[in-house]
Amino acid sequence: MSEPTHVRIFDTTLRDGEQSPGASLNHQEKMEIARQLEALGADIIEAGFPITSIGDFDAVHAIGRELERATVCGLSRCVARDIDRAGEALKGANHPRIHVFAATSKIHLEHKFKKPFEAIKQISVDAVKRAREFVDDVEFSPEDGSRTELNHLVDITAAVIEAGATTINIPDTVGYAVPAEYGRIFSHLREQLPVIDEQGIVLSAHCHNDLGLAVANSLAAMQGGARQIECTINGIGERAGNAALEEIVMAIHTRGDYYKQYRTSVNTKKIYPTSRMVSHLTGLYVQRNKAIIGENAFAHEAGIHQDGMLKNRSTYEIMDPRDIGVPESKLVLGKHSGRHAFRDRVQHLGYKVDDATIEKAFEKFKALADKKKDVYDEDIEAILDEQLESGSALWELMRFQVTSGTGVISTATVVLRDSAGTEAMDAATGDGPIDAVYSTIQRITGVGITLEDYQTRAVTGGKEAQGEVSVQVNHNGRKVRGRGLSTDVIEAAAKAYLSAINRIRTLEARQVPATSAVDEDEAVRQP
Repeated sequence: MSEPTHVRIFDTTLRDGEQSPGASLNHQEKMEIARQLEALGADIIEAGFPITSIGDFDAVHAIGRELERATVCGLSRCVARDIDRAGEALKGANHPRIHVFAATSKIHLEHKFKKPFEAIKQISVDAVKRAREFVDDVEFSPEDGSRTELNHLVDITAAVIEAGATTINIPDTVGYAVPAEYGRIFSHLREQLPVIDEQGIVLSAHCHNDLGLAVANSLAAMQGGARQIECTINGIGERAGNAALEEIVMAIHTRGDYYKQYRTSVNTKKIYPTSRMVSHLTGLYVQRNKAIIGENAFAHEAGIHQDGMLKNRSTYEIMDPRDIGVPESKLVLGKHSGRHAFRDRVQHLGYKVDDATIEKAFEKFKALADKKKDVYDEDIEAILDEQLESGSALWELMRFQVTSGTGVISTATVVLRDSAGTEAMDAATGDGPIDAVYSTIQRITGVGITLEDYQTRAVTGGKEAQGEVSVQVNHNGRKVRGRGLSTDVIEAAAKAYLSAINRIRTLEARQVPATSAVDEDEAVRQP
């Protein structure tokens, strides 16, 4: 029996996933996710789009230098300055890749580029050649590939392979494809271009989930000859999201009888902690009935199901939760636990933070343990996420006081401290205590924002549980999220709002100046 074919997992959580509205990550958070993705077994990690911001450039540069096994990829349009910027970001990376893309479908050529296909083909060839001046590993994507005429796909694929591309990705950019036709694209390319198999060119699938078919399409592409699948943790991404890494990997793993000729390098036992980490750091919570990693994925309420489970788990459970790393017990520590036990649990949860962050997190843990009897994994994850986020804080909440009640005008007094250590105090009224706090914070920071979404939840059960507040705000058209944590829900709300403001200030400071941004006539969507 021949060895199974290795299917590469290309994770784009840090690039395409971060395009989800409000899901921006700071540098420390990106580094932590990148480390976990490498530990998970992702073969390629798309760390950012270097031309778009200093933050993306720095992330690609730092991740490329730190990760030892995974290939680190930077995205680029077929524009010279994009490619040069990506090449600069990947300088010194252990395993660098530049990923260039250009739209090729008829609808894009007619309505966006307003250029003939032959011109786009030449632009693509020139881009691949330029990228090869920086790295040996170059990926090319014909954007909106699933809606591109097959003869054009064959033509441009042959041209960019000759120019030096080593991976060809056919993206279903708008989630329009269905499995049979999408899989056929890959088999057709291999039939028409023997050079793909002769030179070991890797075909890749990148699917969006607008019709709920991203995972099905990705698996169909694999059967058609794709040897790389592009996906994100929890399926996050623009609009309806991307193909979910955990669903693809576990489909191959669980249905080994059907997909026996394929394998991945993913350590399935790290799926659950990776999912939790991404969910916490992005603020994008996983729906309860989400496949594989949702809270209800291994819950059985119906009596007939419970009866079957008691007799034999396989009657209603096709996967063992332990196979994806779901812990059997989440109760871990109490107020008498020491630093060593705390550090061990942090590492078990998948975090590789430095000593300074561990020390700050341990102090928060001890303070929390004095307030509640039992500290759970979720509590520790929330503390760690708060520490990673606070690394870029420009304003810190020192103290606050609110007056509120029936028939009383709600008033808040807030004291903030800036990065220079200067404290500022102000007061304001509002429609309730939280609105009053938010109005006061706006007065102190001078940042005008509109609150678009406000959610609160208990991190764990019980009346002593920490409250976590997640907000999404709009600042000049940019959606930014913030998260706060406290056993006092008003304090958590204040921290969440302040977190969003800090993110706005940080993003503004790290954006590429307008003079070096993309020209309007060159603007493109990402694959």
